[in-house]
Amino acid sequence: MRVLCTCLLVVLGAVTSATPAQTPRGGRPNIIYIMTDDHAAHAISAYGSKVNTTPHLDRLAREGALLTSVFATNSICTPSRAAILTGQYAHINGVTMFNRFDSSRMTVARLLQQSGYYTGMIGKWHLGSDPVGFDRWEILPGQGAYRDPLFYTATDEKVYTGEYATDVITDRALDFLQNRARDKPFFLMMHHKAPHRPWQPNDEHGAHFASQRIPEPVTLWDSYATRTDALYENQQRIAADLTNRDLKLTPPASLMGPELSRWLGTKPELVTLVRDGKDVTLTGEELTRWKYQRYMQDYLATVQSVDDSVGRVLAYLDKAGLARNTMVVYTSDQGFFLGDHGMFDKRFMYEESIRMPFLVRWPAGIKPGTRSDALGLNVDFAPTFLEVAGLPASAEMQGRSLAPVLRGRTPADWRSSMYYRYYHDPGDHNTRAHYGVRTRTHKLITFWKKDQWELFDLVNDPYELHNLYGQPGQEALTATLKAELVRLKRELRDDDQLADVQLPSGVDGAVARLRGK
Repeated sequence: MRVLCTCLLVVLGAVTSATPAQTPRGGRPNIIYIMTDDHAAHAISAYGSKVNTTPHLDRLAREGALLTSVFATNSICTPSRAAILTGQYAHINGVTMFNRFDSSRMTVARLLQQSGYYTGMIGKWHLGSDPVGFDRWEILPGQGAYRDPLFYTATDEKVYTGEYATDVITDRALDFLQNRARDKPFFLMMHHKAPHRPWQPNDEHGAHFASQRIPEPVTLWDSYATRTDALYENQQRIAADLTNRDLKLTPPASLMGPELSRWLGTKPELVTLVRDGKDVTLTGEELTRWKYQRYMQDYLATVQSVDDSVGRVLAYLDKAGLARNTMVVYTSDQGFFLGDHGMFDKRFMYEESIRMPFLVRWPAGIKPGTRSDALGLNVDFAPTFLEVAGLPASAEMQGRSLAPVLRGRTPADWRSSMYYRYYHDPGDHNTRAHYGVRTRTHKLITFWKKDQWELFDLVNDPYELHNLYGQPGQEALTATLKAELVRLKRELRDDDQLADVQLPSGVDGAVARLRGK
């Protein structure tokens, strides 16, 4: 039996249908969209990682484009996937938390399929309903498993005994490419489970990283001073919230059934290890440092398998003569905390959580070494795929095509701010509901149920350690950002809670100043 479980920049002005792109000489391009789950951009060496090296992902950046400022509009798996498919924000597409995605909705896959693309979806779907708009799909049930994974299709299901999910997804994706309809361009969504919790690596990479010491992030010991109660209340801390299961600790042999499950879910306050033949008990700061190493060793080992997978895909395209006119996109459904602010998950509107890697290689359409700081969003992905396929964006989409950015010609009217909203309160990890606005230089967040705010200067305080909200001299900036927040909410038709934002006088002038008018 199969089991299913179930920002930020917006266009300043009305969203219009994209102008169809010029079709390359080789015909409409193929598109391979590779997405991981919870892969932070700062765990990719092309983005300056200090913790790992990813040669095949770096090749995408070297031979194509790297975008530095792409963000999730709601940093959690299911809503981000729905936003990517529909080009719509969560309050419009209906997936605000772990809602079941309405498969009758318009999606980029349906539109490409209707226009003649051969479409496929392989890997982690995690939207509750079965995929629609795909000629072939093979997906994990819910989160799926790293080892001995079960995959199912519309008519069948199979357990890949003795195999590893990242390898199986790669094998099935390559099978899709090899057995595709040869008279059509193809669109393949290849979604990895890795590096999602519980971060289970394969044996090779697990053994390699087990001997590595991972550098600690600057903010591992963040005290949260000046920040809101929401940050103090979070339950995704390296020090306090990693479980026995997360840390891969060996349970007592006598435990079985519910007792074993409870033990695996326990958050240890001390850990006893054997060192040089002696038992050593870790507590306090020493234990936190050890937990960080265990977490990161496993996390990075799962990332390394993904990098291997990308290498296999690129090698296939080269050998098959498909590389020139195939757009290969690599991203994640959101960012992730790698010990940043002492945390290990996502959800918060802080940079490490909302920033998505976005690497694109398309030799026929993108110059090697292209790099852009233009603000992009996950709702932009669908319009982008449609434009490169020579199709207009659906009128229902709220995003804007990144195609001109990828070609090195960012439009003069490109967005200068973004809107973010997280809904699940208190939800997993006790993360509180909040929404906010990010510009190129500043960020304003409101935890509206608590009536508490955070304001950050991203230029002078890139780690977001100093909350400026309510500080003397910040009144004009705060008023301007609040006005922009309200404007974005209205433009995107997210109208609830508007009353919670108390606007000062002179709102129109503040918005005009922010938009450079």
